[in-house]
Amino acid sequence: MAAEKHTIGLAMDYSPSSKAAAKWAFDNLVKAGDRIILIHVLPKGTDASHKGLWKSTGSPLIPLLEFMEMNVQARYGVNPDKEVLEILQAESKSKQVEVLAKIYWGDAREKLCEAVDDLKVDSVVLGCRGLGPLKRALLGSVSNYVVNNATCPVTVVRGPTGSNAA
Repeated sequence: MAAEKHTIGLAMDYSPSSKAAAKWAFDNLVKAGDRIILIHVLPKGTDASHKGLWKSTGSPLIPLLEFMEMNVQARYGVNPDKEVLEILQAESKSKQVEVLAKIYWGDAREKLCEAVDDLKVDSVVLGCRGLGPLKRALLGSVSNYVVNNATCPVTVVRGPTGSNAA
């Protein structure tokens, strides 16, 4: 009997905590044949040539190799960490998984929950900046919102110690 294939959403902003979430996902969750979708949420004010076309539905799914091209990144207003993309590419080859990227514009809390339903992910993994209670109360916690509102299981991964600068 073949193993069941899963679609895993990976919230990505290239912060130390989202890098830790990516590493955790590949080490603990991702199995051969799975599909990983990197979910990027850019602020509404971000300038991108295709934003007007895709602002309500998000970009089309972009294969990782295409997403790694500078002109594609510029077109969508994304500035990814090259090292992280290379690690994702190596992991996708070694684990034989498909990695795609999708970009949304707006409030990260709402768009991540919309992405869960839109992309029909089986689970979502995201990093946590580790805001203190006061900052969390004032700014709101993306991870807390997603845990309480997403329609799938959510794993929150705390970033490396010392990455809590907010």
